Amino acid sequence: MTDKNTEKKEQILGAMNFRHATKKFDSEKIISKDDFNFILECGRLSPSSVGYEPWKFLVIQNPELRAKLKEVSWGAQGQLPTASHFVIILARKNMRYDSEQVMNHLKNVKKMPEDVIKAASVRYRSFQEDDMQLFESDRALFDWACKQTYIALGNMMTAAAQIGIDSCPIEGFDYAAVNKILEAEGLLENGQLEASVMAAFGYRAEDPKRAKTRKEMKDVTKWVM
Repeated sequence: MTDKNTEKKEQILGAMNFRHATKKFDSEKIISKDDFNFILECGRLSPSSVGYEPWKFLVIQNPELRAKLKEVSWGAQGQLPTASHFVIILARKNMRYDSEQVMNHLKNVKKMPEDVIKAASVRYRSFQEDDMQLFESDRALFDWACKQTYIALGNMMTAAAQIGIDSCPIEGFDYAAVNKILEAEGLLENGQLEASVMAAFGYRAEDPKRAKTRKEMKDVTKWVM
């Protein structure tokens, strides 16, 4: 058991060191359907606060749409034309504890009985209103939903790295312009969704020019005993 765990840890750390923010991909190398479905599944199975799953994964493969997005995405100039698969992770805008979206999720996805939903909603309201203070503005509630999408993003990139696939997370884009383009394409469910973050996946065109750098463990960790 110890040997197997050691091997698994080495594999995971190897993948973490392999992963880097790939700026340009080899456009001739395409991720297989099976491999990319694996990456998406790792995103789908990701945890989220109180299990609301406030995300949707848009896989943008249409060349014309990628070209439109490139015009308003300064951080994806090298990735949009070359990535095997390009994902925009959307976040849901109204994730209040009592919204139709949340009620439908609890009933039809989490399969909660009505009495359990009623009891849980009391706790969820207190959590959102008092603990997180999410009712201060619609933006606060949306930003909370966006935070959840980054959990899925991290899991997708780590999963990709473990099977030798490169990736790059991207925040460098005009959010209003991207949302306008996606809305025109009918991809935002009539304003129920907005862009949270982008991610490109594929195979690197060249190796990184320098080794990965990070702060020392002692500088980012404090044990409180």
